[in-house]
Amino acid sequence: MKAQISVIGCGWLGLPLAKALITDGFKIHGSTTSVEKLKTLNQFEIEPFLLTLNENGISGDYAQFLSGSETIIVNIPPGLRRDPDKNHVAELKHLIHAIEESTLKNVLYISSTSVFQNEENFKTITENTKPNAKSNSGQQLIEIENMFINNPNFNTTILRFGGLFDAQRHPSKMLSGRENVSNPEAPINLIHKTDCIAIIHKIIEIKSWNNIINAAYPKHTNKEQYYKTYCKQHNLPLPNYNTSAKSKGKIIDSSKLVQLLDYTFKVEP
Repeated sequence: MKAQISVIGCGWLGLPLAKALITDGFKIHGSTTSVEKLKTLNQFEIEPFLLTLNENGISGDYAQFLSGSETIIVNIPPGLRRDPDKNHVAELKHLIHAIEESTLKNVLYISSTSVFQNEENFKTITENTKPNAKSNSGQQLIEIENMFINNPNFNTTILRFGGLFDAQRHPSKMLSGRENVSNPEAPINLIHKTDCIAIIHKIIEIKSWNNIINAAYPKHTNKEQYYKTYCKQHNLPLPNYNTSAKSKGKIIDSSKLVQLLDYTFKVEP
């Protein structure tokens, strides 16, 4: 049996990630906010914990959730679309304090390329690019990244994913049939769930700590072309784009990831 890992957030990405790590011999503590899902985690040999982060603290047995683990994977969506006034930074401060009081050595924080602003010149983004998001969610993610990176009590790797997708959860399905969609010329920056899991697995396997890594498939077709093609192939109503305004976007360069992890992307968008 390999070292124990705590995965906070066993949802769309966290659950299959936890299952993959168990298959590779890791012992997993997994958290959920749903009582109903505790049984599901247990069925996959994930030791289940009911945990909820909020602005006032953490509900649930977080000390036991962290106990015995060498690494924690923090995979918690900010939830700011549903609750724009939410203070996600305060929630993560409580988690960081709990990690400081534990024996954890390593933190893998799953962030987002939304920490970078979309611009008219489609700037190429590398790990040396300073995050400059102006949105509430982007600014909160930037602050959280800095709280982890600057904490001397543990090693931190920040992994920023582009737009997450799989066959069931594809952005084209949300855009299908919509009118007046913005930024038709902007490049796509997508990454399949299979690649997300493989990249996280590789970081843990080679112990690639104290790094910042941007992750998106290295193909950046413009959005209008890509989404219309996808919708045609899957017999979905086409989205209609607003071409009157200048498009804004960015290009996520994943060269560091490829070199650092000796990684080859598996699923093309």
